Amino acid sequence: MHLPTIVTPAALAPAPVQDEVLSPREGRTLSLTWIQWVTAVYTALRAAVRNIGSVSLEDQAATLSATAIQTPVLTRGLYQVSYTTRVTRAATTSSSLTMTLTWTDDGVTCTQSGAALTGNTTSTQQSGFLLIQADANSTVRYSTTYASVGATTMQYYLVVRLAVAP
Repeated sequence: MHLPTIVTPAALAPAPVQDEVLSPREGRTLSLTWIQWVTAVYTALRAAVRNIGSVSLEDQAATLSATAIQTPVLTRGLYQVSYTTRVTRAATTSSSLTMTLTWTDDGVTCTQSGAALTGNTTSTQQSGFLLIQADANSTVRYSTTYASVGATTMQYYLVVRLAVAP
């Protein structure tokens, strides 16, 4: 199975490879064309979302207890959490899946849960995007609540990304 990935298209001009890299007039320093291009690349990279942790799980068929997204030590600040989940095998009779995120803000444990997915088809999916304020040295956790009825159990995948908000 191919799990979805987050792709950020670059809206940059191509590198000016036909231009001289060094300026002959400025004492062999970087040419103005290259300075402008490198500055544009630097600016775009600083503005881009910086992923600091991710989880990609396939073929899940059970509740997942609260699990920390592995990240560097967090500083207090604003973070983006995004997730997507989809049923990859329907249960014989019925199923339910709820995704929950947990974090700490100013010493208070906060949670957000998506609506229960009860469609029980392989097109049943959910995605979410959340801005959170997280405490320094805290963790962001994900969990699922799972139920499946019938001889064939429901399976799902889950992808979660944590990024520093720009």
